Amino acid sequence: MSGASQEDEKRLDQAANINLKFKSQANTLRLYLTCIRHTLEAAMCLQNFPCQEVERHNKPEVELMTSPELLLNPILICRNEAEKCFIETSINSIRVSMKVKQADELENILAKKFLRFLSMRAEAFQVLRRKPVQGYDISFLITNYHCEDMHKHKLIDFIVQFMEDIDKEISELKLSVNTRGRLVATEFLKQFI
Repeated sequence: MSGASQEDEKRLDQAANINLKFKSQANTLRLYLTCIRHTLEAAMCLQNFPCQEVERHNKPEVELMTSPELLLNPILICRNEAEKCFIETSINSIRVSMKVKQADELENILAKKFLRFLSMRAEAFQVLRRKPVQGYDISFLITNYHCEDMHKHKLIDFIVQFMEDIDKEISELKLSVNTRGRLVATEFLKQFI
């Protein structure tokens, strides 16, 4: 009787440890996203500023980088080595680049395909860049015109929600691929039994 209760206690301890691990991962994600949200709120004070090089042009300074006095210090926010966010700001634009977590080769392939799919439809998102900054998986470019046309807090909500959903989406895709692979393998191996 005592042997069974000891095994039950071990199982409960293991379940509690797993539960704590998921809670701590959720807490670190929440802290990471909160930090990004506050940084974007502070950095997104954009104003209309014409180009100093060409008359009657208004280009995003964070892209051109022609006038160093108009650029602010970039900010790098890391959750771990595989997951980070790079925020570059200037007087009239802000560029947010993200590296998405890719734990194994399957996640790497899924993330690459999914993010390529999104980048090909960049004009539908308005703030998504077609080509990400080198070293990152996806980038957003927000100009003063976006801030004038849209609500600032809604833009920030979109970016934070996107970061939250991309992990879920890749996990679901991985689960779906594994399930389909398991079904195919079972059907294939049935012929040998």
